[in-house]
This record gives sequence, C-alpha cells and structure tokens, in this order.
Amino acid sequence: MTKIRIGQGFDVHAFGDGDHVMLGGVRVPHTRGVLAHSDGDVALHALCDAILGALALGDIGQHFPPTDPRWKDADSRALLRQCVALVHARGWRVGNCDLTILCEQPKVGPHAQAMREAIAAGLGIEVEAVGVKATTTEALGFLGRGEGIAAQAACLLVHG
Repeated sequence: MTKIRIGQGFDVHAFGDGDHVMLGGVRVPHTRGVLAHSDGDVALHALCDAILGALALGDIGQHFPPTDPRWKDADSRALLRQCVALVHARGWRVGNCDLTILCEQPKVGPHAQAMREAIAAGLGIEVEAVGVKATTTEALGFLGRGEGIAAQAACLLVHG
C-alpha cells in the first residue's frame, strides 16, 4: 500500500519599492518589489509551507524565522532545498505540487513555464508534476487594489 500525505500552504507580501518580484524562483519584471525579510517569493514560500504541512513540521516561519539574520535577503530556492531535504530524510518524495498566484499585476502567464521548470528543478521532479497558474481577485480587497501579492500551494508526498 502506498502511503501519501498532502499539505497546503499560503503566503502573502505587500508591495514596496523595487523593479521586480521573485515568483516560483523566477525574476519577474514589475513596477514594484515586495516587502520581505528574504527575497519574498510568495510562490516558493507557500510551497515550503505545503511541504512542511505534509510532514507535520510546522510552518516556514518556524524553520526560517524573519528574526534570524541568516535569512535576510535569502534566495527562497535555498529554503525550498532545505524543505526537500527534510522530505527525503524522512523517507518521502514529492509526487506533485500545484500553485496558484493571486495578483492583479504582474501578469504570471508569460512566466508560468519558467516557474514550473524552476520549481521542478528545486523539487527534483518532472516539470509535468508541477502546476502553476494565476488568478485575480476581480479588483476586490488589498490584492485587487494592487497592494500586494499572494500564493497558495498544495503538495503531495509519497512514501518510499
């Protein structure tokens, strides 16, 4: 019998000064940056939370606290690699993941394939096992007003 676990994650960051956002390990040109302790990659942060949740190991803030100077301006791909190491150390592997990025801008579609490839490489899985899509909030709320960006992720772990 195959053992599986599912985790889900969510992250949000407010926009601030800058000329790009990091999304799914990809530098996406934008008129704003994000306010964050690390590089603020909401997609990878949500994915890390999904992985940690599937392992029942808490959340990204417990493993990479914003009060810890080691994570100042950290590349979120490094955080993802550490989460994947926890997966493998416990005898699991990532089966697939699915991410949704919520924002009015920047447009995600032109960068989705590059994000899928970067995420697949970080997880050590096939690109076909990584879903990346985006949606708006129909101009509602802080996301709709263009004040920030959010992402949610689901991840399936398979034992063995």
